[in-house]
Amino acid sequence: MTATLFNYSYRPDDGLSAGPTTVPPAVRRIVIVGGGSAGWMTALIFARVLIPKGVEITVVESPTVGIIGVGEGSTPWLRGFFDSLGIEESEWMPACHATYKCGITFDGWSTKPGFESYFHPFASMLDNLTMTQFVHNAEARINGADVHAHPDRFFIATRLADGCLAPKPTEDFPFDVWHGYHFDAALLGQYLQTKALERGVRYLVRHVTHATLDESGSIAALATKEGETIGGDLFVDCTGFAGLLIDKALQTPYVSFAENLFNDAAVALPSPLDGPIPAETVSSALRHGWAWRIPLTSRYGNGYVYSTQFCSPDEAERELRERLGLLDSATPARHLKMRIGRVTKHWNRNCLAVGLSQGFIEPLEATALLFIQQTAATFVEFLVQGDLGDAAHERFNQRVNEHFEGTRDYIVTHYKTNTRTDTEYWRANAANLNLSDALKQLYTLWMSGSSIAAPIRQQALGKGYPVFSWYAIMAGMGIFPDRKDLRPPTAPEARYNMAEIDDLLDRSVVHYRDHRETLMAIPKRRNGESLQIYFW
Repeated sequence: MTATLFNYSYRPDDGLSAGPTTVPPAVRRIVIVGGGSAGWMTALIFARVLIPKGVEITVVESPTVGIIGVGEGSTPWLRGFFDSLGIEESEWMPACHATYKCGITFDGWSTKPGFESYFHPFASMLDNLTMTQFVHNAEARINGADVHAHPDRFFIATRLADGCLAPKPTEDFPFDVWHGYHFDAALLGQYLQTKALERGVRYLVRHVTHATLDESGSIAALATKEGETIGGDLFVDCTGFAGLLIDKALQTPYVSFAENLFNDAAVALPSPLDGPIPAETVSSALRHGWAWRIPLTSRYGNGYVYSTQFCSPDEAERELRERLGLLDSATPARHLKMRIGRVTKHWNRNCLAVGLSQGFIEPLEATALLFIQQTAATFVEFLVQGDLGDAAHERFNQRVNEHFEGTRDYIVTHYKTNTRTDTEYWRANAANLNLSDALKQLYTLWMSGSSIAAPIRQQALGKGYPVFSWYAIMAGMGIFPDRKDLRPPTAPEARYNMAEIDDLLDRSVVHYRDHRETLMAIPKRRNGESLQIYFW
């Protein structure tokens, strides 16, 4: 097995300014319908490259439509978004009550002894020194060797989360950790709006009722409740699950993931946070789904994602309140419905769907902002290349769809590999056979003791999550032979000394500070900072 170098560098333009000095003449006016995180993040990504090239960007936001915004968590790619805009963490994080996120703890998804909980870490430069050992031990254990293969023992991010430490090393320890964030979703949307307006994005408060089409079937203009007609060359649908443009106007076909992922609702409730601030999201398996716990600077964001096939909204709220000790609290709960799946064409004619309008995969791995960011940035790449033809549409949609499919399969794996039997919900998830061919192949290879690295890289699975994450979930859920069936390892299988790994991580973790203390004086990005990681 060979490692694949993942090189993430912070560059002011992120490479997107390269290419023609002007965008195609057919795109001079871009109208983004809907605000929130999707609309304003898209506006900022577009503005950085397109406004200097003479393109007018307008966000049209309804004064009456609310923002869903319950996620409150991100993947590490959000870091790259702010870095590409030249916005320091010390500026945006306090404005959004944000905290650092080293990864996610999955608690209670497995009942296998020793694997009842595991941490899915975000990668770091130090992982280059322990990744080989982890993958080797995982493959040895699936082949029956009694070696340590739980992922929690191998990665610095797990140590940081255990100690409520921030993933920001001291100046004398130049080993970066790729980290995500927790934040107040409403405040983030407001902050992004402010920055977009500062950078030349136009803003209209109008309630768009529908879109009119031209003779070719493309969007000609938007009609508003106020009686105004808004024209444009390209329209971006950020209207959430309503899909006002991509669905209602263009009637783009939709692919449901309901047979793969059962959850279709959530209830959210805040609770106080005192004492140390964790640097992790916690996802705990409950009776009919799972609960998130997300730490902000002064409160926890809590929620219960569940399936209405197995549980009513009232039952879900009661279970969440009991868990939080808020059964008699007057704190209101927020109930949400989710549509899980994606459109077939994210770029259809002269409309681009971004955010919930293009699709949604339940928030287990906090991928909502990632899809927004990558869809918008990928579209800009296509736009500056000057090709708006049918072949470009097809390539773009295939790329985005593969990302959705790969991410969906990773989320499905959490449920398919669960070993709980306490409710019909968990039994049905474990028995679910609605799996992609790629996922079936991966499971077969793993159970046969073969390497899963190459197939992941070659298929859509790898477009969602890197090989490293697939090893983490399979090992973390304890998908190994029962302990009684393990045998003593051979000398090659036992080649790595766990005490040496422990020593490396113990000596490394002392270079990271308390999370709350770090948030009080957030360090600025180092000049030329670059992150190189072997993702396998």
